[in-house]
Amino acid sequence: MDKIKTIASLKKIINKLKKQGKKVVFTNGCFDLIHPGHIKILKEAKKRGDILIVGVNSDYSVKTIKGKTRPILTEKMRLTVLNALEDVDYITIFNEPTPYKLIKSLKPDYLVKGADWGKEDIVGKNLVDKVFRVKLLKNHSTTAIIKTILKKTKGEFQKSS
Repeated sequence: MDKIKTIASLKKIINKLKKQGKKVVFTNGCFDLIHPGHIKILKEAKKRGDILIVGVNSDYSVKTIKGKTRPILTEKMRLTVLNALEDVDYITIFNEPTPYKLIKSLKPDYLVKGADWGKEDIVGKNLVDKVFRVKLLKNHSTTAIIKTILKKTKGEFQKSS
């Protein structure tokens, strides 16, 4: 779990990297049930600079924005999966519904979000040099995965447990 950092340690790392002329890219999300759409955004984000930092909503934050049935995977599980991805350089958790405070604290150069976010709705856009929006893959979302599981199993798991 070497990529997972506190906000304080990340601030020091970023300051050092920027002094070396590195461009820091930030993206964020719940990353509950990683799917090809997540991978596309992470790969595109990594291409935009030298270092990719991923802000991950805490379990509390996910519940706040997605409802009481989420997240499916705990934050520790989600961090473990992201930690294994080559394109991700650093990961940190945030507890608020939006990453505004985190972006303000870390001061990345660039921000990357999925194109489902309108430019005017992207949190932290005023805090970075540039915002990139990545076109989404059709039919790839955590909600779609959950619906597919429910439809295909129709309660089979309840019967077998």
